[in-house]
Amino acid sequence: MNISRHSDLALRTLMLLAVGDRDGERMTAGAIAGSVNASPSHVAKIVSRLVDLEVIASRRGRGGGLRITDAGRNHSVGALLRTLEGPGEAVDCEGEQPCPLVRNCRLRRAFAEAREAFFATLDPLTVNDIVHSPTRQILLTLEPRFAPTVADRP
Repeated sequence: MNISRHSDLALRTLMLLAVGDRDGERMTAGAIAGSVNASPSHVAKIVSRLVDLEVIASRRGRGGGLRITDAGRNHSVGALLRTLEGPGEAVDCEGEQPCPLVRNCRLRRAFAEAREAFFATLDPLTVNDIVHSPTRQILLTLEPRFAPTVADRP
């Protein structure tokens, strides 16, 4: 099963924030975009969604930026992906040329169960779990520049 680019970038954003959020420093969406090779506008949309889900917090203006919340650190990866991916199906049976078996297909049900099993495998993992070493060391090399805190400004 594949997850969408949107979900992939959301997880990468959370991972970067989880390893980089130290001493009250905050990251910007633009800096994250540079670290994950994505457009700033795409990352801004993702950040907005993650703020709505209360897994990250955003503050504008002087001393502003992004930080991961405690809820974000402890959020189930499976539950987060279910939310981000939405209720779709693994196979589009009702697309432009619908499958003639769409109403009574056992394979469609099997795909739905497989999709749920995929998410269930990720349910026990939290964002904190997926950023332990050696992943942590790699993420730190990708770490974007932090937004200066109020104390850092002249």
